Amino acid sequence: MSPELRKQIWAEMQAAGDRLRGVLPPDVRHPAGRNPHAHVAGCVKERFGSSYKDLPDEKAEAIRQFLIELEGMEKSKANPEAGDPASR
Repeated sequence: MSPELRKQIWAEMQAAGDRLRGVLPPDVRHPAGRNPHAHVAGCVKERFGSSYKDLPDEKAEAIRQFLIELEGMEKSKANPEAGDPASR
């Protein structure tokens, strides 16, 4: 990935991590609390098979879309009734 695009994607990943602060459920492997920034980076790596830095520029939009989906998925896990219109 080009340096400029890498900076943009990293900033978007950091922003997604910021928005997930306090949303991720507790985990016994993380007694001091979950790190949402590490979670986002790990999910990107798992989804795309390598670090965002090692992906081609053409994957930038797919990464952006995945960040939106990831944030929505994690927030719905934390509050499953918020996305269910029948629970209102």
